[in-house]
Amino acid sequence: MELKDIRREYTKGGLRRKDLKANPIDQFNLWLEQAVKAELADPTAMTIATVDEHGQPFQRIVLLKSVGDSGFVFYTNLGSRKAHQIEANSKVSLHFPWHTIERQVHITGTAVKLSAIENMKYFSSRPKESQIAAWASKQSSRLSARGLLEGKYLELKQKFANGDIPIPSFWGGFRIVPDSIEFWQGGEHRLHDRFIFTKDSSVVKDESSWSVERLAP
Repeated sequence: MELKDIRREYTKGGLRRKDLKANPIDQFNLWLEQAVKAELADPTAMTIATVDEHGQPFQRIVLLKSVGDSGFVFYTNLGSRKAHQIEANSKVSLHFPWHTIERQVHITGTAVKLSAIENMKYFSSRPKESQIAAWASKQSSRLSARGLLEGKYLELKQKFANGDIPIPSFWGGFRIVPDSIEFWQGGEHRLHDRFIFTKDSSVVKDESSWSVERLAP
């Protein structure tokens, strides 16, 4: 079979305006809950796209760690390529590909660094092995062999064997403050349903003020 012949119908149901919640964060949380109940692999996995100083886009998958009216939160090494690109251009996009339930969510917004208190609270909740890994990996730097990374991990594991692990100064989180949130539901005959919520910039300090429009598939 050739690639051009690979296709399938989307039959799991449509999405109508009357079914949408007024606040897209509430709608997102509903869909996320349904993705979890459907036992999707990695339902919190999201692609984050950034752009470097030459205008070259980059994408990678990170895990959503919290979400609320203020935005979508993930954590990373602050020396990583994505963090450097965000520092130069804080405009990013997120994408949740929930293929099994024929849904996608696309978000555009601005990345804002989390406070030291927020970073500490989450870091201390992580498994000890993940805390050590944060220290061991100089994310996005070049490695000549995997053994170097594993050796560093074992060295740090021994160092921190009998005490608490401090939060690295080069590790922290970002909150993506959304400007738009689009919900995509697959439909039969490629007549997909798409609704985009856009933040109403004319309303000051009201996180629940959104306009919604249907988009052609």
